[in-house]
Amino acid sequence: MGEKRAVILVSGGLDSTTVLAMARDSGYACYTLSFDYGQRNRAELAAAERVSASLGDVEHKVVTLNLDSIGGSALTDASIAVPEAATEGIPVTYVPARNTIFLSIALGWAEVLEARDIFIGVNAVDYSGYPDCRPEFIAAFEDMANLATRAGVEGSKTTLHTPLMQLGKGDIIRNGLKLGVDYALTVSCYQATPDGLACGKCDSCRLRRQGFLDIGVDDPTRYI
Repeated sequence: MGEKRAVILVSGGLDSTTVLAMARDSGYACYTLSFDYGQRNRAELAAAERVSASLGDVEHKVVTLNLDSIGGSALTDASIAVPEAATEGIPVTYVPARNTIFLSIALGWAEVLEARDIFIGVNAVDYSGYPDCRPEFIAAFEDMANLATRAGVEGSKTTLHTPLMQLGKGDIIRNGLKLGVDYALTVSCYQATPDGLACGKCDSCRLRRQGFLDIGVDDPTRYI
């Protein structure tokens, strides 16, 4: 295998799009992976396809899951309201075990592709308090990945890359702009309309808007 391949988890949002641009800039052939998991924000799936194409992915795959069948999150259960004010602790927008599930499928596809690198846009600075966005989780998953796969047993180590882990939202945006990211293509809102209009009130919208304000760059987000 001549090319350096990587699987990139792409949600269609600001963070994962920036990660994709970073992986491409690092010389990886990028295979992008998104999930139709029963989320209320359906616009993000179209956004994921757009940003993958705009940043030159090799292949974009959408895996269908039914996390709405177990519920437990405002992102998968319409009976739970998306909060529009800051909350204490782990918010109701946390989707139980989501990154564990997503990374497991990414790991499987990476084995098939003979890719030894997986990129994910988790962040421990400007984030909503999700336990599966912490460095400790990423380190534990990487250890598991190299115990549980044929590639790992045969000595081909899988590496999880989290280039945004210690960056604030403004720094993330600044890095993406340098790499040519068009943030107008992205959708971050937890409750975006079907055509991608953002509410401007949820935690994700607040963090995104503040990031553009912090670096004095016009916010291209389309709000309701």
